[in-house]
Amino acid sequence: MLDAIRYLVAGGISWRAMPADFPDWGRVYAFFRRWREHGLITEFHDRLRGRVREREGREAEPTAGIIDAQSVKAAASVPSVSRGYDGGKKVGGRKRHIVTDCLGLLLVVAVTAANIGDRDAATGLLTRLRRLHRDITLVWADGGYTGGLVDWCRQKLALTLQVVKRTDDMEGFVVLPRRWVAERTFAWLMHSRRLARDYETLPASSEAMIRWSMVTRMSRRLTRPRAAGRS
Repeated sequence: MLDAIRYLVAGGISWRAMPADFPDWGRVYAFFRRWREHGLITEFHDRLRGRVREREGREAEPTAGIIDAQSVKAAASVPSVSRGYDGGKKVGGRKRHIVTDCLGLLLVVAVTAANIGDRDAATGLLTRLRRLHRDITLVWADGGYTGGLVDWCRQKLALTLQVVKRTDDMEGFVVLPRRWVAERTFAWLMHSRRLARDYETLPASSEAMIRWSMVTRMSRRLTRPRAAGRS
């Protein structure tokens, strides 16, 4: 069942196109839905993340994170009530809001309509982050999170939201400190063809697909031999 879902996420196939050497697609989808509804994929993902962090010489729980958002086009299967238009990126569909740790591993994720602003979605996302990861006291963000959100985080969540901005003399693409980590995570997700656009009817299914993609990446990372000279 696990391999079947990972195959679907990586290959971008539809549920009914599940190869014959996997269980029937209906059984696989029922397994996926049950894990999503009972929070089992989140628990599985978070346990793997802790093991990856420990393998990299870090504590299982992070103390800092990076927040960012990505707008993606939506397929016809996405209902109008959960899709919108991002005027800044000129993308019609949904928006993925994530917070990662300093290794680029996913901490929390929320999927909304693309017209939802970064600051609007950040309040709920950061509240959930603070509840799930009490050791985090610092989050880096881009210029889209400026304004009253910085003070709100300090007063309501006892959390420092540090905005990393581009300077006026920067032209073209520039790798900015800390912000590149979350952007790399989005690049990792786009390696999964199911995530090239949003195909899911429910935002909760989109979030589950993102976690499944990260499960595959973390599993591969754990199976790689340790680099020479590392404990």
